[in-house]
Amino acid sequence: MKALRKLSRYTLLSAALLIAACNGDNNKPSVNTAPPEAPADQVVPKLISFDIVKEYPHEPTAFTEGLEYKDGFFYEGTGEYGASDLRKVDAATGKVIASTKMDAKYFGEGVTILNGKIYQLTYREGKGFIYDEKTLKQIGTFDFATQEGWGMTNNGVQLIFDDGSNILHFIDPTTFKEVKRLNVTDEHGPVNEINELELINGFIYANQWQKDIILKIDTATGHVVGRADLSTIRQRGGIPPITERRGAPEVLNGIAYDKATNRIFVTGKNWPKLFEIKLDN
Repeated sequence: MKALRKLSRYTLLSAALLIAACNGDNNKPSVNTAPPEAPADQVVPKLISFDIVKEYPHEPTAFTEGLEYKDGFFYEGTGEYGASDLRKVDAATGKVIASTKMDAKYFGEGVTILNGKIYQLTYREGKGFIYDEKTLKQIGTFDFATQEGWGMTNNGVQLIFDDGSNILHFIDPTTFKEVKRLNVTDEHGPVNEINELELINGFIYANQWQKDIILKIDTATGHVVGRADLSTIRQRGGIPPITERRGAPEVLNGIAYDKATNRIFVTGKNWPKLFEIKLDN
């Protein structure tokens, strides 16, 4: 799962740094520190400032993988084997109104709501689930061909999901066939590990795994046109730093949008709070 993979990366990185330090400068690999040149058709993304508008309670046991807002409720998909579910949460109180638990063999991922149905991905199982929006009752399944499923949103016509790379997949919600794919790039090239997604005013806003940033992606070109640095949101919002303790707050993950009032919400895995923030909305 992504949480365990994160720890293993940190462990390997720490070991590599320790070995390099012990061997001395002569054994260090040669590293090109010059910044890569921007592609000819790409501009540097604008910096988007953020402010915390309001704080809401959030269930700290929720390993957030997908987040949606509609009519006063958050619809949240959570992960981890044996603990994944889809839940409807009262936005004001953080209380879980209803939930549907996934079988222990599935790791839940991104969710999106389209035409009265909720769609939810799984991490490495190649299967998605369809629920009735009102009851959260499972009414169907679908298959997808990528090795992994991460974040999910929709454009009113197609489902859009990512697979941990820099590719956004657009699929037909009836046939579940891919009809388009978009490569996400910034001024340096491909942007990998695109995570939770939300379509806002024609642009896709995305978390990037292991980074406290939100990317604003042009849906026509795949170019990152804006970048919001939320690295201070933990301190400003009273969220503890990342540790290796299971169940402690982890990465920023989860973006929801209230179109009626133009509000953006964010949270993270196992965060005790959810925030309404002001970006460029």
